[in-house]
Amino acid sequence: MDTFNDPYLVLIACILSLRTNDKTTYPATLRMLKLGRTPEDFAKCDVKKLEKAIYPVGFYANKAKQIVELSKELVEKYNSQVPESIEEMTKFNGVGRKTANLVMSRGFNKPAICVDVHVHRIFNRLGYVKTRTPEETEFALRDKLPVKHWIDINTLLVTHGQNVCKPINPKCDICPINNYCKKLI
Repeated sequence: MDTFNDPYLVLIACILSLRTNDKTTYPATLRMLKLGRTPEDFAKCDVKKLEKAIYPVGFYANKAKQIVELSKELVEKYNSQVPESIEEMTKFNGVGRKTANLVMSRGFNKPAICVDVHVHRIFNRLGYVKTRTPEETEFALRDKLPVKHWIDINTLLVTHGQNVCKPINPKCDICPINNYCKKLI
């Protein structure tokens, strides 16, 4: 399945994943893909049918409507193509920098730093950056981190942040980078 390198499918899968755990998102994405795989398919998709397919993702009704509206906008204004620009993607309702960066890196295979709360927390705890928001962390990392590491950093650190470097009660005793951590925050 080429789902996770097609810019459009990466984009709509990202929308589903926001505020929803991976165990819920993945099956919902597979059910959604039975309804279609292109902006044209989802532009004419019945919102209620899409809601049923993606339930129980968080905010499923809002996300179904958002996917249909986004798909219509792509068809009408972008010739059914996801724009290859973070700035253009963030013009879409509900698409922020994290999602746009993930689409750039996974969908277009272009260097981009996808910073979520885990990446933000880990780099601040390590003392590598001193930032207040994921967006500030993204820009700080763009200046400090070699481009060759941009795409992989999210994948490497999200699981670490979910399982080891948790926001509350981090498991420092099993952390493989514990010796390098300043344990800030």
